[in-house]
Amino acid sequence: MKFFIFAALFAVAAAGTYKVSDYVQSKYEAPAKPAEYEKQTYSFSWDVKDDETYNDFVHTEESDGKVISGSYRVELPDGRTQIVTYRADENGNVADVTYEGEAQYPDETEYKAASYVAPVYSAPAYKAPAYSAPAYKAPVYESAQEYNAPIFRSTYKVPASYPKY
Repeated sequence: MKFFIFAALFAVAAAGTYKVSDYVQSKYEAPAKPAEYEKQTYSFSWDVKDDETYNDFVHTEESDGKVISGSYRVELPDGRTQIVTYRADENGNVADVTYEGEAQYPDETEYKAASYVAPVYSAPAYKAPAYSAPAYKAPVYESAQEYNAPIFRSTYKVPASYPKY
């Protein structure tokens, strides 16, 4: 064990040092003045009316480069229409939310569990197999052959006298 520790210390000492890279990281300098863009004017509008999925939306928005204004309308599940009119400028965002119509909810009825009748099953009936049982005789085995093991006879002769020390 001491040999391995000594060998490891020797290997570390003999390795020496490595040369440091000459790489110098380049400096990133941000542009002195941020790019300025003209304010863009735009206007758009879209509608969705899908009777199969009950989707009914309208959205309109326009901007003159300084003020963004628009509105959207949504048909709510309770039968009302939600209308949001908004305006965004350097002073902040302002939204006006109004509702048209009156909420309509279904009449509450007392819960009635669905009637249920447990299925009735009859016990499976056993049917005898369509084939007849095989008729065969049990196999007859012949007796095993006799085997006589060889007899060991030693050829070693025991000496008549033992050595004395």
